[in-house]
Amino acid sequence: METDQKSSSAWIALGLDIGGTEIKAALVDGKGSIIASHRLSTPRTMADFRGAIKELAGHLRLGEVDIKGVGVGCKGIIDPSSTEVLALPGELNYLEGRRLNELISPFVPAGRPVAADNDARVALVGEHIWGAARGRRNAIMLTLGTGVGGAILADGRVLRGAGGVAGHLGHLTVDPDGGLCICGNRGCLETFFSARAIEAEAFAAIHRGVKTQLLETGSRPPSCNDIFECARRGDEVARIVVEKATLILGSAIAGLIHVLDPEVVILGGQITQAGDLLFEPIQNEIDWRTRYLLCRKVPVVKAQIAEPSGVVGAAALAIEAATAAGGVAAS
Repeated sequence: METDQKSSSAWIALGLDIGGTEIKAALVDGKGSIIASHRLSTPRTMADFRGAIKELAGHLRLGEVDIKGVGVGCKGIIDPSSTEVLALPGELNYLEGRRLNELISPFVPAGRPVAADNDARVALVGEHIWGAARGRRNAIMLTLGTGVGGAILADGRVLRGAGGVAGHLGHLTVDPDGGLCICGNRGCLETFFSARAIEAEAFAAIHRGVKTQLLETGSRPPSCNDIFECARRGDEVARIVVEKATLILGSAIAGLIHVLDPEVVILGGQITQAGDLLFEPIQNEIDWRTRYLLCRKVPVVKAQIAEPSGVVGAAALAIEAATAAGGVAAS
C-alpha cells in the first residue's frame, strides 16, 4: 500500500513489523494514520535483513522526513529495555542475540530512538493509544491467527514480566493431558484454538470419511476461514469444530478475566473476520462463567486499529517511549 506523504499531524513515527512472511514499514502520524508504507518478503539471512531495512528506509525517503522515533514489533521474546531478541525460533532465528536498535539505527535519521517489543504487546500499545483500549487502564488482548498471541494492560501499563515473557496467553494450559505445543508444553490454548488447530480438527474429520461441505471448498485441507464459513451455512462438521474451539477459548478468557479483572477483552488477528460466529459464543461463555464473581459484563470487542495493524502499533510504541521520556504525546 502506498499513500501520499502528507499529514495533519506534525508528530511522525516509523513503525516496523517483523513477521515470518513479511517485513512491513510505515510512517504514522500522531493520530494513528498511515502516511506512507511499504512491505517486503521477510529475508532469511542477516545480510538480506540489513538490505531489506535499507530498502524500506529508502522507499519511505526517511532522509526527507522528520520522524521522532522508531517502533518495532517482532515475534518472539524481546527485551524492551535493550531491544535484544532473546528467543525467536524458526527461520528468523538469526536475529536471536541481536539488538534491533543496532540493526535499524544506521538506516534512520541519526539520534532517533528505537523501541522494540513482542508483536502482540505492540498491538495492544496501539489499541491503548488509538483503539479499543483508549481511555482504559485494564484490558486483555488476544491475537488469533496461526497461533495465539496475547498482551495485558494492567493499571495503565502493558505487562512485560521479569523476563519479557508476560502476555503469552496462547500458552495457557487448558488441558494438562492435551497435545504437544510448539512451546514444549502440552494442552496449550493455541493447540485447541488457532487457525492450525481448527484446520487440523476439520481435516481429522475429513480423513475419517465424514460427509461434509468442507470437501467442496476447493482448499486441501480447508482453511480456517472455510471452516467458519461452512459452519455459518449449517454444515454439521464445521459447526462442531467451531463450537468446540470457541467453547475452549471463551472458557479460557473467562479464567483470565477472573485473574486480571479487565474492563474489556480485545480480539485481533485473521480469525476475527468470522464476526458474530466467533464473538457471540465467546461473549456468552464468558458471561455465564463470570457473572457471580464479577457482577458485571466484560465486553469482548474487535481490535480497532486498521490494517496493517502491526506497523501502527509499532509506531504507537515509539510514541509511548517518547512520551515516557517527556516527548510529545499522541493526539
